[in-house]
Amino acid sequence: MSLDATAAVEEVYRADWGRIVATLIGMVGGDFDLAEESAQEAFTAAVDQWQATGVPEFPRAWIIQTARHKAIDRIRRQATLAQKLEAEGMPVEPFEEPDYEANEIPDDRLRLIFTCCHPALAPEAQVALTLRTLCGLETDEIARAFLVPVPTMAQRLVRAKSKIRAAGIPYVVPGTEVMASRLDAVLTVIYLVFNEGYAATRGGPLVRTDLCAEAIRLGRLVRSLMGQQTPGEATGLLALMLLHDARRDARLTEAGDLIVLEEQDRTRWNRSQIAEALPLVQEAFRREVGPFALQAAIAVQHCQAQRPEDTNWRQIVGFYDLLERVQPSPIVSLNRAVALAMADGPKPALEIIDKLSAGSDLDNYHLLHATRADLLRRVGEHEEAAKSYTRALQLVTNESERRFLERRLREVQSAVVS
Repeated sequence: MSLDATAAVEEVYRADWGRIVATLIGMVGGDFDLAEESAQEAFTAAVDQWQATGVPEFPRAWIIQTARHKAIDRIRRQATLAQKLEAEGMPVEPFEEPDYEANEIPDDRLRLIFTCCHPALAPEAQVALTLRTLCGLETDEIARAFLVPVPTMAQRLVRAKSKIRAAGIPYVVPGTEVMASRLDAVLTVIYLVFNEGYAATRGGPLVRTDLCAEAIRLGRLVRSLMGQQTPGEATGLLALMLLHDARRDARLTEAGDLIVLEEQDRTRWNRSQIAEALPLVQEAFRREVGPFALQAAIAVQHCQAQRPEDTNWRQIVGFYDLLERVQPSPIVSLNRAVALAMADGPKPALEIIDKLSAGSDLDNYHLLHATRADLLRRVGEHEEAAKSYTRALQLVTNESERRFLERRLREVQSAVVS
């Protein structure tokens, strides 16, 4: 019973943390800290109680109800303390519940995203807070995603929560006339939720289908809320997620090991999902040529190629050239280098990667070293490739990727010996 109970708690945590916290934030007047702490207490209580009484029929509902009771207990204790302080003549800051229209739209998670993406918060704090609250990522994991020190990210999260509380930022989805001003941040957050599902930064499985499905659902919902005012980027994002998710079943072996794109069984790709996405890409380009639309266009090139050798890498490099102008970043440059290697060979790509390693924060990004190692492997520089694989292994946090890199390292080490 003990193992079953623990596994059940872990499954609910993995699949429903964001949904539970989003629901609790609405229940406690938008207090992020109170919601998170109450949820953590409820999960801890579940481990003990479910071991004794068995897993309940509706585990998520049990967690929410327990967390709600714990939040109420905390609020009552705070109120009692405030009364004692007031009786002793000490000043007490009154609690004012934010302006919260619980029935404005029946989706706590989308309401949470729009709250986190309020323009009063710094852009990097908007995304980080959503990843922490909705996805349950730890501070060190978010710091790695942003390539910043952990203390820096911890400070951002604390400041963001304090700003929401002090400014009385309402826990609502705004009307479409206000929604547009927050849309870029909201779309970025949804895409990062999808990325965490598509290439999880922690744990054993590389793919978290629950987060992928949730991000796609939120993408559809935002697009429907915008109606005729939907910008091309909202459509481009939905198309991009559909195209990436269409390849999901071919990305891992039955044992959960990573299969790289060129080795995937393309008959396992979800063709109906690809067919749904293609007209969305065209629609996105008619409205605006933004970063998500360009990334979706790149994904189209992969999904339309029946064989790896049919991929139009020259066209992909062209799209990355545009993407570098529209949204320059070291990650875009790294991805462009990969495409350039496929179009023109590894050597010009290695020159780009060496510059990125020296001139950006990507030196602590495992995929830069993994990419460099692969290119060195392809040109026969196995000893240098082994060094880069070793560095990538020092930085990787997902077990599926770790096993893949370990296999590659063994291959190049064998080549060095022979």
